Amino acid sequence: MIFANGICNYDIYFVHKYDVVGVLGLLPEQKLTAALRMLAYGASVEQVDEIARMGKSTILECLVRFCDAVENLYKNEYLRKPTAKDLRRLVQKDEARGVPGMIGSIDYIH
Repeated sequence: MIFANGICNYDIYFVHKYDVVGVLGLLPEQKLTAALRMLAYGASVEQVDEIARMGKSTILECLVRFCDAVENLYKNEYLRKPTAKDLRRLVQKDEARGVPGMIGSIDYIH
């Protein structure tokens, strides 16, 4: 929930609110789940729209705003380039696990 709260505090688009005709809009969890499904599973808008019960343009808006929020909130701590110290630690872990030389591979397959 801390992660979701951070996103909602960063961008009021994700806050649960009433629309222009007074109808309560989509839940923050719906919007966040739609974006996460697309990112985690490589799902298309067509695969997410029925599950999320949202329009395709809304899902795309969620995705763009979610990515923007994550980048701006977490880039300095989590999305930075590894330091020399980080790389040494990762190389040591890889060698201990029996997979040396995998530092350049994001998915450890290539």
